[in-house]
Amino acid sequence: MENPRPTWREALRFWLKLGFISFGGPAGQIAVMHRELVEKKRWIDAPHFLHALNFCMLLPGPEATQLATYCGWLLHGVRGGLAAGLLFVLPGAFALGLLSWLYVTYGHVAAAGAVFHGLKAAVLAIVAAAVLHLGRKALTSPAAWLLAALAFVALFFLGLPFPLVVLSALIAGFAAGRWSPGLLKVQGGKANPAAGVPVSGRRTLKWTAAGLVVWLLPVVMMGLWQGWEGTLAQLGWFFSKAAVVTFGGAYAVLPYVGQQAVEHYQWIAPGQMLDGLALAETTPGPLIIVLQFVGFLAAWQHPGELAPFTAALLGAGLTTWVTFVPTYLFILIGAPYVERVRSNVQLGAALAAVTAAVVGVILNLAVWFAWQVIWPGHGAVDWFAAVVCVTAFVALQWMRVGMIPVIAVCGLLGWAWSLIGM
Repeated sequence: MENPRPTWREALRFWLKLGFISFGGPAGQIAVMHRELVEKKRWIDAPHFLHALNFCMLLPGPEATQLATYCGWLLHGVRGGLAAGLLFVLPGAFALGLLSWLYVTYGHVAAAGAVFHGLKAAVLAIVAAAVLHLGRKALTSPAAWLLAALAFVALFFLGLPFPLVVLSALIAGFAAGRWSPGLLKVQGGKANPAAGVPVSGRRTLKWTAAGLVVWLLPVVMMGLWQGWEGTLAQLGWFFSKAAVVTFGGAYAVLPYVGQQAVEHYQWIAPGQMLDGLALAETTPGPLIIVLQFVGFLAAWQHPGELAPFTAALLGAGLTTWVTFVPTYLFILIGAPYVERVRSNVQLGAALAAVTAAVVGVILNLAVWFAWQVIWPGHGAVDWFAAVVCVTAFVALQWMRVGMIPVIAVCGLLGWAWSLIGM
């Protein structure tokens, strides 16, 4: 049962808070949203949350950012989607901007890494709890359990591409919905009337045209100002392309961007890409914000006629802009259509199959993340991280301690652990 819809001010406070506590990459962020929106506040029910997540998993770009935007849209329409999406990104963007400047000025930011040592353990606990909760809600039939298991095996053991796994689940769901509708135990749902946006081709064309102008106008302006072969224009075009051709979130896009930025454009050195990823992991918000670091460093090191700091600010801002604007457009244009198909059993079966596969995807991310946290560098076991993770999981799962206190305490523990030289 959903609670009464939040006021605009209540929702803004929540989205701002979410922007500051959403650590741990897509699995952790989806976990935080599920815990807060579905379990604690009950502003969105579990089937609706999973329906939104299914759609976001099918899109290119950062799925957690898209999910926040979709949930904000469900609660308050277009302004809610924009507020949720922007506030999800901005705290991390400002934090990474500061860390990027410290990086080029001093070369390292040790304190951030110490705090993140503790935060990683907390995020792992949050992800583990999310896998349990989402599994209970989404895996309601033997067929769903089988799809989740197959998705996990395909990703973790076989290394198959993420888009192939999700597309295969979608096709299997369509087949089940057509020839065996009861296999996935699908029940049609009702669209959210509060969103209040009709589906029309005219609206879609207007939003698409306006969105393309908003998205690409800064790139064109940079090209006219600094030249089409200049670093800023090249950054704009490259990351605009990356935003629409990369599926699977940050972990899928990073190898592609790393190769292009290091080998093709020669904007940064190989070690700098890894440094950027480490810094991005210490900030809240989507992990794909590491692309902002690439834009900052590329423009800093290739400023043209501009001062390095000015070029770096423009490079970081432009990269962030062209990375996230299409993310919001996909949701604001596509969400009304996705809401309409909630009552279609065949399409519902297809998305239910994606839901089951998504549980396997999140489990894969959780296992990968646990491997990095508990066995960093595949060396000795990090007993500090293991103990903090188990303690945080117990606090969240059975003691019902709030997420913010758990995250804060774990971050302080990581900092204290570094002070005593362990």
